[in-house]
Amino acid sequence: MSRRLLVIDDEESVLDLLKLLFAEQGYEVDTAPSVAAAREKLPAGYDLCLCDILMPDGNGLDVLREIKRADPHTAVIMMTAYTSTKSAIEAMKAGAFDYVSKPFDVEELKVLVDKALATAELVVENVYLRRELESKYTFANIIGKSPAMQAVFAVVERVARTTSTVLIQGESGTGKELIARAIHFASPRSAGRFLSINCGALPENLLESELFGHVRGAFTGAVRDKKGLFKEADGGTLFLDEIGEMSPAVQVKVLRALQEKVVRKVGGNVEEASDVRIIAATNQDLEERIAEGVFREDLYYRINVIPIRLPPLRARREDVPLLVDHFIRKYSEQMSIEPKRVSVEAMRALEGYDWPGNVRELENVIERSLALTAGDRLTSTDLPDMLLAGGASAPAATHLPEAGLDLERYLDDARAQLMAQALERAGGVQTQAAELLGMSFRSFRYYAKKAGLRGGDHDGEPGETGAETGDDTEAEAGGR
Repeated sequence: MSRRLLVIDDEESVLDLLKLLFAEQGYEVDTAPSVAAAREKLPAGYDLCLCDILMPDGNGLDVLREIKRADPHTAVIMMTAYTSTKSAIEAMKAGAFDYVSKPFDVEELKVLVDKALATAELVVENVYLRRELESKYTFANIIGKSPAMQAVFAVVERVARTTSTVLIQGESGTGKELIARAIHFASPRSAGRFLSINCGALPENLLESELFGHVRGAFTGAVRDKKGLFKEADGGTLFLDEIGEMSPAVQVKVLRALQEKVVRKVGGNVEEASDVRIIAATNQDLEERIAEGVFREDLYYRINVIPIRLPPLRARREDVPLLVDHFIRKYSEQMSIEPKRVSVEAMRALEGYDWPGNVRELENVIERSLALTAGDRLTSTDLPDMLLAGGASAPAATHLPEAGLDLERYLDDARAQLMAQALERAGGVQTQAAELLGMSFRSFRYYAKKAGLRGGDHDGEPGETGAETGDDTEAEAGGR
């Protein structure tokens, strides 16, 4: 589809020239010899307008403002034979892409029009992508009906409205970055950038440079100044994934950035203000890391303002069918195939597996199974052998496998499963769930926190949840 241009000028020769010029370039060109004529044509909508500033029946700047009110993404280039700094500044403030002086160079004008249209298209695309991203990372698109996940959602929605630092804890594959993004896009900082970095994936010197930037010549290979993520995310959110892997030296600098709200580039001596919200995440026990002397206690308290604990998938098995359905629809669409049904036996195997890789592992299994099966439904024979053999699931209490078993893990998993079922039956009330299992409330609360479970009474610190969700893999449902 050709792009539409409107040329507004009271000189007939200019109208004829520009209509011929841009028609040859493949544009659909309309002309208007006056402000009144332009106003009649504007409702038709144009990709770009070339508008003279001085017109017999009005001012081109007024037309510019009307165009921008009707559609801020329409590119406008102003033309004038009487160039003045004041009129140029006024035009740019009103939203003009640029202005040209008459008589203009035809080739330069063609380049300017192409540039204006390309820029406008990029802006529109960015707006579209941001809306798509925001719709993808809404709370409504995070999957989970279990009490553990509902408790997480309740805390996350409250946290999103604040600017407090958040620490998300959970096993790998539970959805820590997904939750972080949902917090950002539901927060007052949603117009700012969301940037993330895996603190365990980079060596100390490179991580420091990525976070704080560096000046030219700070080290070998630093051929130009670099802005760090603390400045790149200014006004937005910085997600520090796997913060437990951060070296003590970098921890000191991150702590200072959080306390003082300033950063200093590597090799630099100038401090710059930094306005970012920090959301950190880890799959480690930071209190153990503190006891081992590898994580700073003062940094822990600085990032642990609002803790959110995401439950492992084995502690919320009732969410497995929802996730299976979501991933079947997602990958069926990507593979351009009809969504497949899941047999009762296959679903039983999926629900019975312990999912050590959590939601990420479940997604991989569904994608693989869809790609390999030729039937119209997924059966138990389409699933990996480890699921059919029970995988990491707790074996029957009366049977010891030939290879033996990890008794402590078996007992922990069995306890977590029974406690999750008791919580569901008790409507999330821990005191009632404890009674169902013949446990003391203190004992139930201890093991619930250890397993990442969450109930509705007397448990945890204010604002703490007990769950552990799914990564970017877990949400998107309904986001298309």
